[in-house]
Amino acid sequence: MTRFQKLAAVTVATTLLLVTIGVIVRATDSGLGCPDWPLCKGQVIPAFGDLKAWLEWLHRDVAAILGVLILGLPVLAWRDHRDRRSLFWLGIVAVILVGFQAWLGEETVRLGNSGESVTAHLASAMALLGLLVFILARSFYPAHVGGRGASQRFTLLAAFGAATSYALLLFGSHVTATPNAALVFPDWPLMGGTLFPTITAVDSAQVLHRYVAFIVGVIVVGIGVIAWRTQRGHPATVRLALLAAILLPVEVVIGGLQVLTQLSGWTQTLHVALGASIWSALVGLTVVAYYTARTSPIASNALPGQGAGSGSGSGSDELRPAGSTIAFAVASPAVGSAGSTRRASIRAYIALTKPRIIELLLVTTVPAMVLASRQVPGIQLGNWAWLVLWTMIGGTLAAGSANSINCYIDRDIDLLMTRTRRRPLPAHEVEPERAVVFGILLGIISFAVMAWFVNLLAAFLTLLAIAFYVVVYTMILKRTTPQNIVIGGAAGALPPVIGWAAVTGSVQLPAILLFFLVFYWTPPHFWALSLRIRKDYAAAGVPMLPVVRGIPETTRQIGLYTILLVAISLILWAVAHMGAIYLVAAIVLGAIFLRQAYMLWRQGTSPERSTAQAIRLYKYSITYLSLLMLAVAIDALVVIPLG
Repeated sequence: MTRFQKLAAVTVATTLLLVTIGVIVRATDSGLGCPDWPLCKGQVIPAFGDLKAWLEWLHRDVAAILGVLILGLPVLAWRDHRDRRSLFWLGIVAVILVGFQAWLGEETVRLGNSGESVTAHLASAMALLGLLVFILARSFYPAHVGGRGASQRFTLLAAFGAATSYALLLFGSHVTATPNAALVFPDWPLMGGTLFPTITAVDSAQVLHRYVAFIVGVIVVGIGVIAWRTQRGHPATVRLALLAAILLPVEVVIGGLQVLTQLSGWTQTLHVALGASIWSALVGLTVVAYYTARTSPIASNALPGQGAGSGSGSGSDELRPAGSTIAFAVASPAVGSAGSTRRASIRAYIALTKPRIIELLLVTTVPAMVLASRQVPGIQLGNWAWLVLWTMIGGTLAAGSANSINCYIDRDIDLLMTRTRRRPLPAHEVEPERAVVFGILLGIISFAVMAWFVNLLAAFLTLLAIAFYVVVYTMILKRTTPQNIVIGGAAGALPPVIGWAAVTGSVQLPAILLFFLVFYWTPPHFWALSLRIRKDYAAAGVPMLPVVRGIPETTRQIGLYTILLVAISLILWAVAHMGAIYLVAAIVLGAIFLRQAYMLWRQGTSPERSTAQAIRLYKYSITYLSLLMLAVAIDALVVIPLG
């Protein structure tokens, strides 16, 4: 190891130690052992025998040592690794972040360990730890990584695992910050004798934490299994993935012991220490997977950026569905040539996010927030407006993240389809690796915006929406089953649920019905489009329903899903106690939709006539959803005005 790598490793270890000591301080209620700062009860060294003061003093001293170590990172990077400017600048960011962390520590003391300050303190500490792990892992790879390496599909899985583990840490901190939430249920793994207790303001933090822990556990263990099956040629990747997959179930058990031992100090300390270790392992896994793929040779039968690096030891890529090894038909010209302009580059990156799709997703979010405001009596119009603004910003960034990553994964088939071949990646306007990094960064920013300005539940649901669209739909379903758009439509159906959670901090039955409304709307909408461009899908080898089952069966399925859609819209009226405005809109708009679907079914035997009617149905489906959601908002405002 170089001097810089040794310093980075010691810094990471010291950060983990500091986090562990911080938990001990909190578990022993020693946070105010030194009520003043930077002194401790007016002294440089606390009095002997004052255990709480000593614990807090030790916590501060280790933090000071960590600050010195972090200051050394950019200095040593400048002296030893001037060829790697990223290490220097990341070190500068770490210095700024540790200064912010110190200020948060002071504020935590000043505010008497309030719930918000404790959560913010942990969030910034974990962000600092993740950055330091990134610096350490990056230092083991060459200064300049040129060309287009192997597939980044496994990197995407690792990134989602890391993001969900970070969210889990914040949910756990939220339990600690909520009075009486940690021991609201005396049993484990059940909650008051059931897996699905009635959620109240007191127990919601604990219930959400346990549900999220289960979801994250499935994700992390799944990543470990995939790494074992597909990454045998990269031992570091396998070791980090298995480490996280093994530690997470242990952490869950320790979390259960916290309840059963009435929050004994050792369980609290070990629980958070394991959580920080899992987060570190997954961040390291993401960085290692990315740079391993970038430095791996490209398989001869694979796209640039989709080669052997993501495969097993034999060079196969089990994560890549059939049909993704189609080679580019034309040579890739140099990206970023002298003729390109910054404005053109900005336009290309904006195009990656598919703005028109984002608009449609946001149409379903705001009406859900208007309807949800009825569940929060006395909500102020100003507060609600800010919630809408930040939810829209976070949702836009999240949708842009998912769409950008989708463009990266689908760049091979996009080249073969007339409708998509002018997108930035097949048109060689953006480097594939830059596109995937851009998508991941947008996802990180969207989560941060939602968690900071909205709430944790909305942020986590946003993260799940990105993961579902990228992993479940794009990576798994799209090229393997004609039911891809049915199951994958769940990602596009989450925005109204996110909007509801943003206002209420929970997910209730009306939100679930809004989810199913968009869920059942998606197949008629998208299958109508696929009828028009079925030849494109056939050329690209994508098993869309019109390609696999034919036009008559597709028109029949559109009719059946339209019936379900209209039924759900009427059930929503009854369950959400909506008024006449929504009911009339649901009946009229639904009747027109049913008529359009019936006409398409009647013309299913004629490719020409069915295509023309499919275009009309596709356009109307957009009008239907927009007007129905507008009716939701107007009806809610008329019944219970905001403000």
